[in-house]
Amino acid sequence: MHEDRTDTLTAATAQGTTPPSPWARRLTRYGYRPSERTSLRERLVPPMPDGPGVPTGAPSPVLARLGLHVPLGLWQFACRWAGWIGPLVLTAFAGVMTFWKLGTPNAIIFDETYYAKDSWSIWHYGYERNWADNANTLIMQTPQHIPTPTGPEFIAHPPAGKWVIGVGEELFGLNPFGWRFMVALLGVLAVLIVCRIGRRLFRSTLLGCLAGLLLAVDGMHYVMSRTGLLDQMVMFWALCAFGLLLIDRDRSRARLADLVGATVDNPDAPPNDELATSARLGWRPYRILAGVCLGLDCATKWNGLWFLALFGVMTVVWDATARKAAGARRPYLTAALHDAPWAVVSMVVVALLTYVGSWSGWLATSGGYDRNWAAGRKGLSPDSLGPLHHLPQFDMTWVPAALRSLWHYHSEIWDFNTNLHTPHTYMSNPWSWLVNARPVSFYYESPTQGKSGCTVAQCSSEVLGIGTPLLWWTATFALLYSLYRWFFRRDWRAAAICVAVAAGYLPWFQWQQRTIFLFYTIDFEPYLALAVAFMIGAMLGHARARGDRRLLGAIGAGVLVLAIMANFLYFLPLYDAQVIPVDDWRARMWWPSWI
Repeated sequence: MHEDRTDTLTAATAQGTTPPSPWARRLTRYGYRPSERTSLRERLVPPMPDGPGVPTGAPSPVLARLGLHVPLGLWQFACRWAGWIGPLVLTAFAGVMTFWKLGTPNAIIFDETYYAKDSWSIWHYGYERNWADNANTLIMQTPQHIPTPTGPEFIAHPPAGKWVIGVGEELFGLNPFGWRFMVALLGVLAVLIVCRIGRRLFRSTLLGCLAGLLLAVDGMHYVMSRTGLLDQMVMFWALCAFGLLLIDRDRSRARLADLVGATVDNPDAPPNDELATSARLGWRPYRILAGVCLGLDCATKWNGLWFLALFGVMTVVWDATARKAAGARRPYLTAALHDAPWAVVSMVVVALLTYVGSWSGWLATSGGYDRNWAAGRKGLSPDSLGPLHHLPQFDMTWVPAALRSLWHYHSEIWDFNTNLHTPHTYMSNPWSWLVNARPVSFYYESPTQGKSGCTVAQCSSEVLGIGTPLLWWTATFALLYSLYRWFFRRDWRAAAICVAVAAGYLPWFQWQQRTIFLFYTIDFEPYLALAVAFMIGAMLGHARARGDRRLLGAIGAGVLVLAIMANFLYFLPLYDAQVIPVDDWRARMWWPSWI
């Protein structure tokens, strides 16, 4: 051990770096290795693990030991395109699971009663309309009869998500498969996006695919992908924005590296304050696309605003840290002056325009709820200002009447959403969400012997909105690990995961008395999968760690992943309404609060 310490100190001296601390030297016993000195370009833009231009090397010796001889050409093709092959395989796996018997249960479950009909109405009339009390019965009967909705209906959420659900209804009809189709498609695509995000975030195709696999076998994601609700789309658009901002981060940092002289041909150029401060990062289309996605997020449900706010701050901080690495002495001031204004335009302004555009059907017609409220009014009364009710009334005739009516409508939606305190059997407190203390029963039937395939005296058939328990409990520890990496190791990847979780989770704590549900966690669930993959990466250890350390880490990680998958399979009958004996159903009710 004394010789190991001497070697470490000698290597640090030869490289011109600071010798490791006594604590770091003690950690070498467990496989810790200090990071190697890298060029400025590599610090700004670490290389991707595979893809065109990345050396592939010879086929794996492990395969040869197993007697599998892979032709060199096939091996090089697999290595070069592994970043797409693995994610696409997992996406196909998720697609088969999600779309298999998507129309089951053949019923309107939970809040599908609102969004299925609102989506059909918005596609046929441009806005939501009222339906008869027996509309559900008529829609689900055979032969089907779709009643004609009459008059405008007050709604609690913007229209973008209902436009998306309506696409499936236009393709396949007003039936369970139709109103679940687009939600299922976005849920499957989310697996692909998480794989690609994880690959870019961790610079590891393995960890990216692992994150996608964990998302695919999470019960909450599976249930929400097979239910015609809006929350899955809030998750999807925020996830798209997160991925686009990661691409923008790499592209802008590569441009900054070029501007300070750390080019591909000269990666070891020194940091330069003058160049790093004066650099202009140019046209950033991926950040604009992120603004569009965040606009669609807000136009699905208003809690998308938190993703817009925190992601906007995060991308500017990324710019500041890039300038700091490039040599800028006042990176945050420089980013505030040069990068933040364009970030506001690219994200906030673009998101606002996208949001207003989602109301095009309501604006283009005259029958929507409150559509003509502004007729004959010069301004906005205090009760029409919602959270800005303390402002005095003033003349706003210069604003088009349609937009004034839209503002008033929004004040009513705000009042409804912030004052919804009606008790519900399955409502829960956000403090309990990470451990899945109170799931939501979307659908439940108790068939008896001889009915619906029941072969015992009494059976159960349920769609339970709950995450895979072992995955979520593991994710709780993974979040703590990510916080540690953020605060004590200054790991930007951990910070990005924590910020995304915070955007989807923390805002609900201000509405603890409001009627809220566990399935709202789907907004930040993909980042829990990324956090677990991040923690598993630490379990596997660095590529330069000792062989025994890597072996133990791989065994532990493999056991954990297999246990999570087994846990998902065990609860699968509760996710897709399988008819099972009631005793088997009770065996899965691990906590009394799950009933």
